[in-house]
Amino acid sequence: MNITKEAALTAETLTPEDLALINRLSKKTLTAEEVYTFTLRLCDNEVDRDHERFPRATLEELAPLFVGKSGLFDHEWSAKGQTARLYKTQVVSEPGLTKAGDPLCCLKGWAYMLRTEENAGLIAQIEGGIKKEVSVGCAVAASTCSICGKPMGACEHRKGKRYNGKLCFASLEGATDAYEWSFVAVPAQPRAGVMKALGPTLKDLARTAPAARAELERLEKDAALGRRYLEDLRTEVIRLTALREPRLPVDTIRSIARRLDEEELTSLKALLDRDQTRPGPQLSYTPDSKEPAGPDPAFLV
Repeated sequence: MNITKEAALTAETLTPEDLALINRLSKKTLTAEEVYTFTLRLCDNEVDRDHERFPRATLEELAPLFVGKSGLFDHEWSAKGQTARLYKTQVVSEPGLTKAGDPLCCLKGWAYMLRTEENAGLIAQIEGGIKKEVSVGCAVAASTCSICGKPMGACEHRKGKRYNGKLCFASLEGATDAYEWSFVAVPAQPRAGVMKALGPTLKDLARTAPAARAELERLEKDAALGRRYLEDLRTEVIRLTALREPRLPVDTIRSIARRLDEEELTSLKALLDRDQTRPGPQLSYTPDSKEPAGPDPAFLV
């Protein structure tokens, strides 16, 4: 899963250690007078406005992946758009707790660019506080539900809602790649947070390609039908279970049913349907009633 997240930058004083790291990336030996450096707050572990977040473990995985990655303009993947490069990254602890309840931290990056005439205007904008926002592109292996631990979208939980007082959000886990970071005049995502795609997605293609737009509409209809089917199936299982086990509270049955996937619900429904058609005894006594010592006169012919 590809993601893009906003970050911020500030100017930074160059140290001899930093210059040595920069020269590991350059083909020629650069002097302190030839480079300009600044820092970026690439991403953090807070739950964002899209109700998603990177846990600290993912930030630790992203840190080495971002070293050497180029800074671009508006995510335009071309050599002419390259303006700077990250030479160092570090996960930094911050005061306070996240909405998930763990200590705050962020992935900090150090970048350098050449002091050329072409870059003079950009350096001036950074120094003047005009260029503050950047966004980063990376990839993670999974988006996990914070409530049940299943892949986000494969369970009944919805991001932003609370279940038993606990906020549901997507945990972005297993960093697999870091693409780039980009200067943006207007952030690609106006809200602070993440986007699920860096390259062209089906929604991106649907804006210009009629075939992709038709495919997207079909998939969305299929998804809606699937959600309705699953909800109907869950409702039927709750009904059958309540009939089969009347002493079991309905809220308990509903809570159990919400945790089952389509295959589990189908199997349970088949079992309940089979039990429902199985004939029961014509004469029976409840646990509270007393079985007659002799023949029950109500049933004597």
